[in-house]
Amino acid sequence: MRSTNRSLPVKGWSFRKTIRKSDIRADVFMLQVGFVGLGGIAREHLGIVSEFPKANIAAVCDIVQENAEKAAEQYGANAYTDFDILLECEQLDALFVCVPQFARADIEEKAAQRGIHLFVEKPLGIDMETVKKKAEVLHQSGVIVSTGYCLRYLDIIEKAKQYLVGKQIAMVRANRFDSMYGPLWWRDLSKSGGQLVDQVTHNIDMMMYLAGKIKKVSADMGLTIMKDVPGTTAPDVSSVNVVFESGAIGHIAASYIPQPDYRSSLEIMGNNFRVTIDGIATLTIVEKDQTISYKSNTLFYKEQDEAFLNAILTSDRSLILSSYEEAMNTLEVTLAANESAQTGLSVYL
Repeated sequence: MRSTNRSLPVKGWSFRKTIRKSDIRADVFMLQVGFVGLGGIAREHLGIVSEFPKANIAAVCDIVQENAEKAAEQYGANAYTDFDILLECEQLDALFVCVPQFARADIEEKAAQRGIHLFVEKPLGIDMETVKKKAEVLHQSGVIVSTGYCLRYLDIIEKAKQYLVGKQIAMVRANRFDSMYGPLWWRDLSKSGGQLVDQVTHNIDMMMYLAGKIKKVSADMGLTIMKDVPGTTAPDVSSVNVVFESGAIGHIAASYIPQPDYRSSLEIMGNNFRVTIDGIATLTIVEKDQTISYKSNTLFYKEQDEAFLNAILTSDRSLILSSYEEAMNTLEVTLAANESAQTGLSVYL
């Protein structure tokens, strides 16, 4: 195996799992897919894309050379440590952007300007103005863009969404009591945006996906138990009140202080009905005279990634359940909560 000291593709390896571009028959069309950022979530996507019959993982990029080399060897790809060189050397159809939100720079813009379709992991960033500028470039480019709000692809979420059509929602309650995420940057508020922006963003996105847009945010946050963990500036407890455009009232409580278990739930209530989603496994619909429960059978990451790839193959954008614009709306709410907690004032969107 030959390693590199520069940001150049690594050639001449004995690859194991997927075919290389040069081995693909000319009469068989394959999406040429690249990855930038090869952390934990990227490994999830890599495994799914490698099994997709019409996709070939052509290139992988990470600033840590060892990460790039390992992924390249496993998936039969070219390895890079410099994204600009990857763009110069590869002809990609699609790119998975799995770089942490504080380090995105102009990755999306550069790829879109070359006509490369994008899957962008959540959250989109930590600064709303920067993300809005990205959105304009992506819109002008015309490329297909999907974002990493994978829970939208759960079968129970679709059932809940169908059930709520035409119903007046009065109250939405959610909670997520999780743990401190592994990377050191996650505990740094200036890099991650905090638990709400990076982790609880999924829960807030579910609130909005099922109950509509939010117009007012009021939040209180504190750094309590975890304040003695070195490098920690992200609040470890959050309480957020929201008002939806429909007039419904909502609340979410979140924490990453040590707990004996993990808990996440969402409740949506109206006149003689309650919809409850426990974790990502169970949907319960309670009405005056009956209670119905559903268990999820969805591999939601698989559904999400295949929807993106099929959208490219068919030019059918409706397959994508979380557009860049919708992900911006979710980011705006979480950033507004941070602002409200810092100023003590409500934020109107």
